[in-house]
Amino acid sequence: MKGSIMIQGTMSNAGKSVLAGGLCRVLKQDGYSVAPFKSQNMALNSFITKEGLEMGRAQVMQAEAAGIEPAAAMNPILLKPTNDTGSQVIINGKPVGTMSAVEYYRHKKDYIPYIMEAYEGLKSKYDVIVIEGAGSPAEINLKQDDIVNMGLAELVDAPVLLAGDIDRGGVFAQLIGTVMLLEEKERQRIKGMIINKFRGDVSILKPGLAMLEERANIPVVGVVPYFYLDIDEEDSLTERFQKKDNAGLVDVAVIRLPRISNFTDIAPLEALGEVSVRYVGSPAEFGAPDAVILPGSKNTIQDLLWMRQNGLEAKILRHASVGGLVFGICGGYQMLGEEVSDPAGVEQKGSVRGLGLLPIRTVFDTEKTRTRVQGRFLKMEGILRELSGTELEGYEIHMGETFALTPGRSLVEFADITDKSNDIPEDLSGGVRADGAQNGNVYGCYVHGIFDALGCAKGFVSALLKKKGYDPSAIEVTDWKAYKEEQYDRLADIIRESLDMEKIYQIIEKGNDAPCGL
Repeated sequence: MKGSIMIQGTMSNAGKSVLAGGLCRVLKQDGYSVAPFKSQNMALNSFITKEGLEMGRAQVMQAEAAGIEPAAAMNPILLKPTNDTGSQVIINGKPVGTMSAVEYYRHKKDYIPYIMEAYEGLKSKYDVIVIEGAGSPAEINLKQDDIVNMGLAELVDAPVLLAGDIDRGGVFAQLIGTVMLLEEKERQRIKGMIINKFRGDVSILKPGLAMLEERANIPVVGVVPYFYLDIDEEDSLTERFQKKDNAGLVDVAVIRLPRISNFTDIAPLEALGEVSVRYVGSPAEFGAPDAVILPGSKNTIQDLLWMRQNGLEAKILRHASVGGLVFGICGGYQMLGEEVSDPAGVEQKGSVRGLGLLPIRTVFDTEKTRTRVQGRFLKMEGILRELSGTELEGYEIHMGETFALTPGRSLVEFADITDKSNDIPEDLSGGVRADGAQNGNVYGCYVHGIFDALGCAKGFVSALLKKKGYDPSAIEVTDWKAYKEEQYDRLADIIRESLDMEKIYQIIEKGNDAPCGL
């Protein structure tokens, strides 16, 4: 079987990414080679491939579910918002500049050749391409230049499944309204509808499903229950940010920056039973955490000023002054220094005072660092001293360079492994460089994914447990990769139970020759 299938939604956060990931896993389990594809993704949660190229995390999740190595071709256009009206534009994994929304829309159709080249390359290698749309196909003000929903479906001749989110209410109006706003040739592409995030007894829903099919003349191919699995999501709408529980033995507060990026760095800690992770956006939510994590940011200066203005900076400084653990990653690491300077106007021209907790200074420039790394923690001081020598692996994505004001206080050392073989080098002596800084119980570095390695997550949490007088010897840390594989298998089980996979296989096989009505 060769073909494609596209998941579109009635709105953002209708569940397209997870549904696409689930289909990727089912197809893999059934013996097909499958790859995900999203022509244009707007996200601050990104990833660096083995070739040193940047792509959105949603397609990384889908590639992992499909059992293949993530590649930038799966997400040829990535938009990383820098403010409310502009984004950094990344084409085929490389930044091409920062554009306003108006400027980007002016150039959108110029990027179609890149999209088609990426898609055709995947199509030549895999049996099935599972395509994800963005937002809604019924945005009538954007349809003329669409390259991610029905515009893309027409370019690649893909059949479409339309998903609606019943949890937010009005799902029948969502689906019918979307279908009504489409042109007839677009309606013909919709081969099935999906009710997503349903809570309750499906039998109660059946009369509504019958009426929905009658009005739309499109079959409902499944009702997917509301569920929670530990799977990467689109960043701005993740439900992780709503968690306020602090029932674990260890309470970790993650600062929810307005332009937070790569919060997936925290996911391995969230998976531990001993840990409660809270995303904190105001001083009132801060509480008395055991550790504070400053995550990545797409606009370090603006988010630093935001913390200063709303009072969170004072809370962090107070926490650090009494010996509390503070850990900064990428943009959060930059904020912990003495100064952040932007002479080239990469974010906003000028300099701003940092939190002053680490002896570093950061200077932005126009060159973007994109690399995969592997290394180890150096000799550690403070709470995390037992992490000394622990091996780590991750990736860097950042603008500019950070300089140590106090030599010899680096946090980690590593070698770049981008563009090298898939084998992990045993000897890191060639080309090793130091990164990060430490000062008492304050730590920071540029490495995303730093807690993914088994020893790093376990060492971090064990140190906090020991400080509180608990015995850390009984801590159970699941291998993060094995844990994710288990989550993908559970997702596939839900998809098989909820969707008419026989019908979906017919749609993939027949493409747009599959019946479009009842």
